[in-house]
Amino acid sequence: MTALPIQPFAEIVRDQKERLTDLASGGRKILGYFCTYTPIEMIHAAGFVPVRILGGGTSTDRAASLTPIFICPYLRKALEKALRGEYDFLSGVIQGYTCDVACGVINIWEMNVPGELYHTLPMPYQDSPEARKYFRQALAELGERLNGIGGCLTDEALAASLDLYGEIRRLSLELYRLRSQGRLALPAADFLTVVQAGLVTPPEDYLPMLEAFVAAAQERPSAEENGIPVLVSGSVIDEPRVLEILEASGARVVGDDLCTGLRGFSPPTGRGEDPVDRLMDRHFKRFPCPARMKAQERAPVLVDLVNGSRAKGVVFFLQKFCTPHLADLPVVLDALQAEGVRGLVVEMEETGLNEGQLRTRVESFLEMLGG
Repeated sequence: MTALPIQPFAEIVRDQKERLTDLASGGRKILGYFCTYTPIEMIHAAGFVPVRILGGGTSTDRAASLTPIFICPYLRKALEKALRGEYDFLSGVIQGYTCDVACGVINIWEMNVPGELYHTLPMPYQDSPEARKYFRQALAELGERLNGIGGCLTDEALAASLDLYGEIRRLSLELYRLRSQGRLALPAADFLTVVQAGLVTPPEDYLPMLEAFVAAAQERPSAEENGIPVLVSGSVIDEPRVLEILEASGARVVGDDLCTGLRGFSPPTGRGEDPVDRLMDRHFKRFPCPARMKAQERAPVLVDLVNGSRAKGVVFFLQKFCTPHLADLPVVLDALQAEGVRGLVVEMEETGLNEGQLRTRVESFLEMLGG
């Protein structure tokens, strides 16, 4: 049986800087974002390319002079890459208000990294008629700012972008379904690569790739289910190596609760009388993030996700100093324990991955799960 065609996605992730630089040189403006709550459909509908800013392995010598040490490694590394010119293809950054650190770091970007537009979008937490009215006004302001740098945002364009991203999310959720059913013989690191490719390439180019990949996955027979089934939770995983170590130690990732994963796809669309209503409706029904929902409300959702994926344990890969996720842990771990599900917490250090320590901890955890 031939392997699923991962290489095209891996090449996009590997060569993203060169590809996006060429795209920007050809006249296409690219806007970065930190968080899946950013309304990327509006950016795309205005005629721009939204690109998720990723961190990845790098020192933070320059970023250290502009930021305190007690912020998450992901945002410090992303800033470092920008200060080194690795994000020179960006015309700016749009940030949906989620964690305080991201909303502070965007100001440092604006003062130190050239760009046409830096904007933080305020977003309500609770769904109500007043909240939707406020959110509509905030989105209108974002639209004006996008148009101010050469965009052309219309209701027709926004509807088309909503349909495009909705189809990408629907197909992505199909991959999640296949994986949870044991029908996707795909290592977790490769799964992450497929997802990451969609974050750093124009959606109209990514969709046909994903369609072909999902079609190939659907035609394959059920995979042999080896390893202890676990679910991975956290914010950003930009080091695929941690997933390789997890599965090499005897685990099998059957689902995730990641903002570089499921949280960006569920639900795929929203409903409404006009495109802005559809955009807002999806926002208020999003799969919950610790920065947007109380732990007491999020814990049952995570328990349901664990039960639905048949995971025996949860591995939390958390960015060090990530306050929303760390504050959630006591409540979430208690809720999982009440269901007989154990959790392992791994903090991602800025200094890099200690492979030996991680492997030892994971192996001990899997032994407790019955491996």
